[in-house]
Amino acid sequence: MSQKDYLRDISEIKNLMSKSSKFISLSGLSGILAGIYALIGAGYYYFAFDKKIDNSSQLTTDLVYSITIIILIVSFATTITTIFFTSRRSKFTDEKTWSITTRNLVKSYLTTLSIGGVYIIINLFQENYTHLIPLILLFYGLALINASKHTSNIVKPLGIIEVIFGLICALFPSYSFWFWVIGFGIVHVVYGSIIYFKYDKK
Repeated sequence: MSQKDYLRDISEIKNLMSKSSKFISLSGLSGILAGIYALIGAGYYYFAFDKKIDNSSQLTTDLVYSITIIILIVSFATTITTIFFTSRRSKFTDEKTWSITTRNLVKSYLTTLSIGGVYIIINLFQENYTHLIPLILLFYGLALINASKHTSNIVKPLGIIEVIFGLICALFPSYSFWFWVIGFGIVHVVYGSIIYFKYDKK
């Protein structure tokens, strides 16, 4: 065996090991639909309550309860959609939907998200509503970044964008509604479309 063949074999082995430790079956369609769900939720809030989150510091407990319900419904729909499209895409990539890699991915994602969720709940109990949306954006972005090491960094740029939006939203909490629309809605649709045409269409 020549040195070139040896180096090529080593390179192929490294690539196989890298692929086996990364989950590559995330679907762009799930990202697109997640954005659409977020936009529907925002639209429902806007028209049902006939107001935007113009001043987060003056939100009532009942209004925050309604917002929380909307967020939970959107999150549930997004989770179901992600599981469905990920499972479907796994069949085409010949990848196990539930493996050590996906377990590590979910663990990394939920660890950060759970910590953020507990902190947000503490703020809600203390009736500190000003940074509700910024905190959700921030911890969601951090969860994506933490999980990205198990996805060939596919979702890392999205996580960074969400963190940036969360930080900016914290500076301008009166525009929280629009940061929700852009951060969770439009960004997901655009980013999901990019992933879809770059990976899913292959």
